[in-house]
Amino acid sequence: MDITNEVLIEGIRSGNKRLLAKAITLVESKKPEHREQAEALLQEIMPFSGNSVRIGITGVPGAGKSTFIESFGKLAIEKGHKVAVLAIDPSSSLNKGSILGDKTRMEELAREENAFIRPSPSSGFLGGIANTTFETMLLCEAAGYDCILIETVGVGQSEVLVSEITDVFLFLKIIGGGDELQGIKRGIMEMVDLIFINKVDSENILAAKRTKTELMRALHFLHPKEKDWKVPVVLGSALNHEGLKDVYSNIERFIELKRKSGRFQEVRMLQAAHRFEFWVQEYIRIMTQKENSAENLFIQHKKNASELKGNPSSEAKKFVNEILKKTIS
Repeated sequence: MDITNEVLIEGIRSGNKRLLAKAITLVESKKPEHREQAEALLQEIMPFSGNSVRIGITGVPGAGKSTFIESFGKLAIEKGHKVAVLAIDPSSSLNKGSILGDKTRMEELAREENAFIRPSPSSGFLGGIANTTFETMLLCEAAGYDCILIETVGVGQSEVLVSEITDVFLFLKIIGGGDELQGIKRGIMEMVDLIFINKVDSENILAAKRTKTELMRALHFLHPKEKDWKVPVVLGSALNHEGLKDVYSNIERFIELKRKSGRFQEVRMLQAAHRFEFWVQEYIRIMTQKENSAENLFIQHKKNASELKGNPSSEAKKFVNEILKKTIS
Protein backbone atom coordinates (compact mmCIF):
# COMPACT_ATOMS: atom_id res chain seq x y z
CA MET A 1 0.00 0.00 0.00
CA ASP A 2 1.14 3.55 -0.65
CA ILE A 3 -0.28 4.86 2.65
CA THR A 4 1.94 5.02 5.73
CA ASN A 5 0.87 3.65 9.08
CA GLU A 6 1.06 7.16 10.53
CA VAL A 7 -1.62 8.32 8.08
CA LEU A 8 -3.72 5.21 8.71
CA ILE A 9 -3.55 5.57 12.49
CA GLU A 10 -4.46 9.25 12.36
CA GLY A 11 -7.38 8.42 10.06
CA ILE A 12 -8.58 5.55 12.25
CA ARG A 13 -8.42 7.62 15.42
CA SER A 14 -10.24 10.55 13.79
CA GLY A 15 -13.09 8.35 12.52
CA ASN A 16 -12.19 8.42 8.84
CA LYS A 17 -14.15 5.46 7.44
CA ARG A 18 -12.22 5.41 4.17
CA LEU A 19 -8.87 5.04 5.92
CA LEU A 20 -10.33 2.50 8.36
CA ALA A 21 -11.44 0.45 5.34
CA LYS A 22 -7.95 0.72 3.82
CA ALA A 23 -6.40 -0.42 7.10
CA ILE A 24 -8.70 -3.46 7.13
CA THR A 25 -7.76 -4.25 3.53
CA LEU A 26 -4.10 -4.10 4.58
CA VAL A 27 -4.71 -6.52 7.45
CA GLU A 28 -6.63 -8.89 5.17
CA SER A 29 -3.85 -8.94 2.56
CA LYS A 30 -1.71 -12.06 2.28
CA LYS A 31 1.24 -10.31 0.59
CA PRO A 32 4.40 -10.53 2.77
CA GLU A 33 5.14 -6.79 2.54
CA HIS A 34 1.55 -6.00 3.55
CA ARG A 35 1.68 -8.48 6.43
CA GLU A 36 4.77 -6.73 7.81
CA GLN A 37 3.08 -3.32 7.65
CA ALA A 38 -0.12 -4.75 9.09
CA GLU A 39 1.70 -6.22 12.09
CA ALA A 40 3.28 -2.85 12.84
CA LEU A 41 -0.10 -1.13 12.47
CA LEU A 42 -1.85 -3.57 14.83
CA GLN A 43 0.90 -3.10 17.41
CA GLU A 44 0.42 0.68 17.27
CA ILE A 45 -3.36 0.59 17.71
CA MET A 46 -3.39 -1.99 20.53
CA PRO A 47 -3.58 0.65 23.33
CA PHE A 48 -6.77 2.02 21.75
CA SER A 49 -8.52 -1.34 21.34
CA GLY A 50 -10.58 -3.51 23.67
CA ASN A 51 -13.15 -0.86 24.57
CA SER A 52 -16.21 -2.44 22.97
CA VAL A 53 -18.81 -5.11 23.52
CA ARG A 54 -18.26 -7.81 20.91
CA ILE A 55 -21.45 -9.58 19.84
CA GLY A 56 -21.44 -12.65 17.61
CA ILE A 57 -24.69 -13.35 15.75
CA THR A 58 -25.40 -16.69 14.14
CA GLY A 59 -28.32 -18.60 12.71
CA VAL A 60 -29.24 -20.75 9.75
CA PRO A 61 -29.60 -19.06 6.33
CA GLY A 62 -32.99 -17.38 6.26
CA ALA A 63 -33.09 -16.67 10.01
CA GLY A 64 -32.97 -12.94 9.28
CA LYS A 65 -29.46 -12.14 10.53
CA SER A 66 -28.98 -9.09 8.31
CA THR A 67 -32.42 -7.67 9.15
CA PHE A 68 -31.80 -8.24 12.85
CA ILE A 69 -28.39 -6.58 12.71
CA GLU A 70 -29.74 -3.53 10.88
CA SER A 71 -32.61 -3.07 13.36
CA PHE A 72 -30.48 -3.82 16.43
CA GLY A 73 -27.64 -1.63 15.15
CA LYS A 74 -29.99 1.32 14.77
CA LEU A 75 -31.29 0.73 18.30
CA ALA A 76 -27.75 0.64 19.69
CA ILE A 77 -26.98 3.94 17.91
CA GLU A 78 -30.11 5.47 19.46
CA LYS A 79 -28.70 4.37 22.83
CA GLY A 80 -25.54 6.37 22.13
CA HIS A 81 -23.23 3.71 20.71
CA LYS A 82 -21.05 3.60 17.62
CA VAL A 83 -21.72 0.36 15.75
CA ALA A 84 -19.38 -1.61 13.52
CA VAL A 85 -20.77 -4.57 11.59
CA LEU A 86 -18.34 -7.24 10.43
CA ALA A 87 -20.34 -9.39 8.03
CA ILE A 88 -18.75 -12.64 6.88
CA ASP A 89 -19.91 -13.94 3.50
CA PRO A 90 -19.29 -17.55 2.47
CA SER A 91 -16.77 -17.97 -0.33
CA SER A 92 -17.11 -20.34 -3.23
CA SER A 93 -15.07 -23.50 -2.77
CA LEU A 94 -14.36 -23.40 -6.51
CA ASN A 95 -13.30 -19.84 -7.33
CA LYS A 96 -13.00 -18.45 -3.75
CA GLY A 97 -15.27 -15.52 -4.68
CA SER A 98 -17.94 -13.96 -2.45
CA ILE A 99 -20.96 -11.80 -3.18
CA LEU A 100 -20.30 -9.40 -0.26
CA GLY A 101 -23.81 -8.00 -0.44
CA ASP A 102 -24.39 -7.07 3.18
CA LYS A 103 -24.14 -3.32 2.61
CA THR A 104 -27.00 -3.54 0.12
CA ARG A 105 -29.06 -5.54 2.64
CA MET A 106 -28.46 -2.94 5.39
CA GLU A 107 -29.05 0.27 3.45
CA GLU A 108 -30.57 2.22 6.35
CA LEU A 109 -27.83 1.28 8.81
CA ALA A 110 -25.15 1.98 6.20
CA ARG A 111 -26.38 5.59 5.98
CA GLU A 112 -25.96 6.16 9.72
CA GLU A 113 -22.99 8.38 10.59
CA ASN A 114 -22.17 6.25 13.65
CA ALA A 115 -22.23 2.95 11.76
CA PHE A 116 -19.55 1.15 9.79
CA ILE A 117 -20.26 -2.00 7.77
CA ARG A 118 -17.47 -4.18 6.50
CA PRO A 119 -18.28 -7.34 4.51
CA SER A 120 -15.40 -9.82 4.31
CA PRO A 121 -15.12 -13.15 2.48
CA SER A 122 -14.63 -16.28 4.57
CA SER A 123 -12.17 -17.48 1.87
CA GLY A 124 -12.73 -21.05 2.96
CA PHE A 125 -11.79 -20.30 6.58
CA LEU A 126 -13.80 -22.50 8.93
CA GLY A 127 -15.54 -21.37 12.09
CA GLY A 128 -18.08 -18.97 10.59
CA ILE A 129 -15.69 -16.01 10.39
CA ALA A 130 -12.83 -14.73 8.24
CA ASN A 131 -9.25 -15.42 9.33
CA THR A 132 -8.63 -11.74 10.20
CA THR A 133 -11.99 -10.95 11.85
CA PHE A 134 -10.29 -10.58 15.25
CA GLU A 135 -7.73 -8.09 13.91
CA THR A 136 -10.43 -6.17 12.01
CA MET A 137 -12.32 -5.91 15.28
CA LEU A 138 -9.29 -4.32 16.96
CA LEU A 139 -9.08 -1.69 14.22
CA CYS A 140 -12.78 -0.84 14.61
CA GLU A 141 -12.36 -0.50 18.37
CA ALA A 142 -9.41 1.86 17.84
CA ALA A 143 -11.71 3.92 15.60
CA GLY A 144 -14.12 4.38 18.51
CA TYR A 145 -16.75 1.76 17.68
CA ASP A 146 -17.92 0.42 21.03
CA CYS A 147 -20.49 -2.07 19.74
CA ILE A 148 -19.09 -4.68 17.35
CA LEU A 149 -21.63 -6.95 15.62
CA ILE A 150 -20.20 -10.00 13.87
CA GLU A 151 -22.57 -11.65 11.41
CA THR A 152 -21.38 -15.17 10.71
CA VAL A 153 -21.87 -17.27 7.60
CA GLY A 154 -24.46 -19.31 9.46
CA VAL A 155 -22.94 -22.75 9.14
CA GLY A 156 -24.09 -24.19 12.46
CA GLN A 157 -21.91 -26.11 14.88
CA SER A 158 -18.59 -25.14 13.30
CA GLU A 159 -19.02 -21.59 14.55
CA VAL A 160 -16.98 -22.26 17.69
CA LEU A 161 -14.44 -19.60 16.64
CA VAL A 162 -17.12 -16.92 16.77
CA SER A 163 -17.76 -17.82 20.38
CA GLU A 164 -14.01 -17.60 21.04
CA ILE A 165 -13.66 -13.98 19.88
CA THR A 166 -16.87 -12.41 21.22
CA ASP A 167 -18.28 -11.34 24.58
CA VAL A 168 -21.86 -12.29 23.72
CA PHE A 169 -22.98 -15.08 21.40
CA LEU A 170 -26.50 -14.62 20.06
CA PHE A 171 -28.39 -17.39 18.26
CA LEU A 172 -31.20 -16.43 15.87
CA LYS A 173 -33.83 -19.09 15.35
CA ILE A 174 -36.98 -19.27 13.24
CA ILE A 175 -39.96 -21.59 13.49
CA GLY A 176 -41.79 -23.58 10.88
CA GLY A 177 -38.81 -25.59 9.67
CA GLY A 178 -40.36 -28.94 10.48
CA ASP A 179 -39.17 -30.78 13.59
CA GLU A 180 -38.11 -27.94 15.88
CA LEU A 181 -36.02 -30.19 18.13
CA GLN A 182 -34.05 -31.31 15.08
CA GLY A 183 -32.75 -27.75 14.81
CA ILE A 184 -31.47 -27.73 18.38
CA LYS A 185 -27.83 -28.77 18.01
CA ARG A 186 -25.98 -29.46 21.24
CA GLY A 187 -22.74 -27.92 19.99
CA ILE A 188 -24.16 -24.50 19.30
CA MET A 189 -26.54 -24.58 22.26
CA GLU A 190 -23.59 -24.98 24.62
CA MET A 191 -22.00 -21.82 23.20
CA VAL A 192 -24.95 -19.40 23.09
CA ASP A 193 -25.58 -16.68 25.66
CA LEU A 194 -28.90 -15.48 24.27
CA ILE A 195 -31.52 -16.83 21.83
CA PHE A 196 -33.83 -14.70 19.71
CA ILE A 197 -36.72 -16.42 17.94
CA ASN A 198 -37.22 -14.20 14.90
CA LYS A 199 -40.09 -13.62 12.46
CA VAL A 200 -42.79 -14.07 15.11
CA ASP A 201 -46.23 -12.65 14.26
CA SER A 202 -49.86 -13.12 15.27
CA GLU A 203 -50.22 -16.14 12.98
CA ASN A 204 -47.36 -18.19 14.43
CA ILE A 205 -47.24 -16.93 18.01
CA LEU A 206 -48.45 -20.25 19.47
CA ALA A 207 -45.83 -22.21 17.54
CA ALA A 208 -43.20 -19.67 18.63
CA LYS A 209 -44.13 -20.17 22.28
CA ARG A 210 -43.88 -23.95 21.87
CA THR A 211 -40.44 -23.53 20.30
CA LYS A 212 -39.39 -21.31 23.20
CA THR A 213 -40.52 -23.97 25.69
CA GLU A 214 -38.56 -26.67 23.82
CA LEU A 215 -35.45 -24.51 23.73
CA MET A 216 -35.65 -23.70 27.43
CA ARG A 217 -36.13 -27.39 28.20
CA ALA A 218 -33.07 -28.27 26.13
CA LEU A 219 -31.01 -25.54 27.82
CA HIS A 220 -31.99 -26.86 31.24
CA PHE A 221 -30.06 -30.08 30.63
CA LEU A 222 -26.87 -28.33 29.47
CA HIS A 223 -24.06 -27.20 31.74
CA PRO A 224 -24.26 -23.38 31.94
CA LYS A 225 -21.55 -21.54 30.01
CA GLU A 226 -21.50 -18.72 32.54
CA LYS A 227 -22.18 -19.14 36.24
CA ASP A 228 -25.45 -17.55 37.46
CA TRP A 229 -26.62 -16.94 33.88
CA LYS A 230 -29.76 -18.60 32.55
CA VAL A 231 -29.81 -18.20 28.75
CA PRO A 232 -32.85 -16.02 27.87
CA VAL A 233 -35.09 -16.96 24.95
CA VAL A 234 -36.72 -13.86 23.45
CA LEU A 235 -39.59 -13.81 20.96
CA GLY A 236 -39.83 -11.03 18.38
CA SER A 237 -39.57 -9.73 14.86
CA ALA A 238 -36.51 -7.81 13.69
CA LEU A 239 -38.45 -6.54 10.69
CA ASN A 240 -41.14 -5.04 12.93
CA HIS A 241 -38.64 -3.98 15.64
CA GLU A 242 -40.29 -6.23 18.21
CA GLY A 243 -38.29 -7.85 21.01
CA LEU A 244 -35.11 -5.91 20.23
CA LYS A 245 -35.22 -3.86 23.42
CA ASP A 246 -35.44 -7.10 25.39
CA VAL A 247 -32.37 -8.41 23.55
CA TYR A 248 -30.50 -5.17 24.27
CA SER A 249 -31.35 -5.20 28.00
CA ASN A 250 -30.38 -8.87 28.30
CA ILE A 251 -27.01 -8.15 26.70
CA GLU A 252 -26.48 -5.31 29.16
CA ARG A 253 -27.32 -7.64 32.08
CA PHE A 254 -25.01 -10.33 30.75
CA ILE A 255 -22.04 -7.99 30.30
CA GLU A 256 -22.60 -6.49 33.77
CA LEU A 257 -22.63 -10.00 35.27
CA LYS A 258 -19.37 -10.92 33.52
CA ARG A 259 -17.68 -7.69 34.59
CA LYS A 260 -18.68 -8.14 38.24
CA SER A 261 -17.45 -11.74 38.32
CA GLY A 262 -14.17 -10.89 36.58
CA ARG A 263 -15.06 -13.23 33.71
CA PHE A 264 -15.15 -10.42 31.16
CA GLN A 265 -11.42 -9.72 31.35
CA GLU A 266 -10.61 -13.39 31.83
CA VAL A 267 -12.41 -14.29 28.59
CA ARG A 268 -10.73 -11.42 26.74
CA MET A 269 -7.33 -12.83 27.75
CA LEU A 270 -8.39 -16.29 26.54
CA GLN A 271 -9.46 -14.76 23.23
CA ALA A 272 -6.02 -13.22 22.74
CA ALA A 273 -4.36 -16.53 23.70
CA HIS A 274 -6.45 -18.36 21.07
CA ARG A 275 -5.37 -15.84 18.44
CA PHE A 276 -1.73 -16.36 19.41
CA GLU A 277 -2.13 -20.10 18.86
CA PHE A 278 -3.82 -19.50 15.51
CA TRP A 279 -1.05 -17.20 14.27
CA VAL A 280 1.67 -19.61 15.40
CA GLN A 281 0.12 -22.23 13.12
CA GLU A 282 -0.41 -19.69 10.35
CA TYR A 283 3.19 -18.45 10.36
CA ILE A 284 4.53 -22.01 10.39
CA ARG A 285 2.37 -22.69 7.33
CA ILE A 286 3.62 -19.53 5.61
CA MET A 287 7.21 -20.43 6.43
CA THR A 288 6.84 -23.86 4.81
CA GLN A 289 5.52 -22.25 1.64
CA LYS A 290 8.32 -19.70 1.36
CA GLU A 291 11.30 -22.07 1.24
CA ASN A 292 11.82 -24.39 -1.70
CA SER A 293 13.36 -27.08 0.50
CA ALA A 294 10.36 -26.96 2.82
CA GLU A 295 7.97 -27.11 -0.11
CA ASN A 296 9.78 -30.16 -1.49
CA LEU A 297 9.56 -31.86 1.89
CA PHE A 298 5.88 -31.02 2.07
CA ILE A 299 5.24 -32.48 -1.40
CA GLN A 300 7.15 -35.67 -0.54
CA HIS A 301 5.36 -36.35 2.73
CA LYS A 302 2.00 -35.46 1.17
CA LYS A 303 2.76 -37.94 -1.63
CA ASN A 304 3.61 -40.63 0.92
CA ALA A 305 0.29 -40.02 2.65
CA SER A 306 -1.80 -39.91 -0.54
CA GLU A 307 -0.19 -43.11 -1.87
CA LEU A 308 -0.88 -44.76 1.50
CA LYS A 309 2.83 -45.38 2.06
CA GLY A 310 2.44 -43.82 5.46
CA ASN A 311 -0.26 -42.78 7.90
CA PRO A 312 -1.29 -39.13 7.11
CA SER A 313 -0.87 -38.14 10.76
CA SER A 314 2.60 -39.69 10.95
CA GLU A 315 3.69 -38.11 7.67
CA ALA A 316 2.52 -34.71 8.91
CA LYS A 317 4.45 -35.17 12.16
CA LYS A 318 7.62 -36.16 10.28
CA PHE A 319 7.29 -33.09 8.05
CA VAL A 320 6.87 -30.70 10.98
CA ASN A 321 9.78 -32.28 12.86
CA GLU A 322 12.08 -31.92 9.84
CA ILE A 323 11.02 -28.29 9.32
CA LEU A 324 11.66 -27.40 12.95
CA LYS A 325 15.09 -29.05 12.88
CA LYS A 326 16.00 -27.06 9.78
CA THR A 327 14.81 -23.84 11.42
CA ILE A 328 16.74 -24.41 14.66
CA SER A 329 19.94 -25.36 12.84
